[in-house]
Amino acid sequence: MREQTSIPGTGQKQECVLSVRDLSVSFRSYGGTVRAVRGVSFDLHRGETLAIVGESGSGKSVSIKTIMGILPSNAELDGGEILYDGMDLTKVDEARMHEIRGHRIGLVFQDPLSALNPIMKVGKQIMEVLEKRGIDRKTARERALSLMQDVGIPEAEKRIEQYPFQFSGGMRQRIVIAIALAGDPEILICDEPTTALDVTVQAKILELINEIKEKRHLSVLFITHDLGVVAQMADRIAVMYAGRIVETGTAEEIFFDPRHPYTWALLGSMPDLETYERLEPIPGTPPNMIYPPKGDAFAARNRYALKIDFEREPPMFRITDTHMAATWLLHPKAPHVEMPAGLAHRIARMKEAARHV
Repeated sequence: MREQTSIPGTGQKQECVLSVRDLSVSFRSYGGTVRAVRGVSFDLHRGETLAIVGESGSGKSVSIKTIMGILPSNAELDGGEILYDGMDLTKVDEARMHEIRGHRIGLVFQDPLSALNPIMKVGKQIMEVLEKRGIDRKTARERALSLMQDVGIPEAEKRIEQYPFQFSGGMRQRIVIAIALAGDPEILICDEPTTALDVTVQAKILELINEIKEKRHLSVLFITHDLGVVAQMADRIAVMYAGRIVETGTAEEIFFDPRHPYTWALLGSMPDLETYERLEPIPGTPPNMIYPPKGDAFAARNRYALKIDFEREPPMFRITDTHMAATWLLHPKAPHVEMPAGLAHRIARMKEAARHV
């Protein structure tokens, strides 16, 4: 029996399909040990989309690779648990992880070319997953055709015999999604699935993921560096920086009431069609995680940093039942700091637009 946990802010109980607890991962390098993930915790509930957002190098993809058991040889799990279906995935053997990757948790990569065999027909690549589940060849072909149609590939009867290079980038990503769905997973993990695509194709892939989620009652873990990508699809958002989750809340809370200066910076650098103010790039660069900062990792880039930010790491302060952020600005004794005026104006516009949707 899986744990029933409360949906934040509702008081209702919902099945927790994946629970990550205090996950820490490091990498050995010539310069020293890189602390890539530092005490990350989150739950994924049945039927929801949880987006993990942050700049490149924040630890998002490392967290996902740890869940999937595909860390490189120079990586080391320093601690934590990944609880799934009564198992701690950090402790299961490779044979069991291979079965979970094939049939329980589907993964969609950033670059579809890296996930596809360039010298194997796409239909065969989908059929392989089905045949490993004990499905006979004839039925596997029929289901592969059905999956290609489900992910919006036209002329599936013809295209099932084609190779990856004969598909556009967007169509290749649809094939990768079809392969992930062939295992009939209950969780779909999407690791930057639209980064290599143009804006129009991005929108279509996001729409497809949403449709598949609803049709198959999936739980989706969506990884991206772009907050704008998840605006219309995430139920909850976790913002990551320097290996830690620094803010978490419902999508509405993160977009309309952000509290961490890093979340302000992400939103302030996000373009949209209605913005007339100058977009503000995030100053500086992420810290060297061979030598993690003593205090708040974002302090050196934060114009609102307090003296304590350079001395002590902030805890998570609870804002509402659904919303928490790790910033000393939320301490009762901290000076009152308003978010940047330009961002406040953008949020006001977004709220107004949302009311008319």
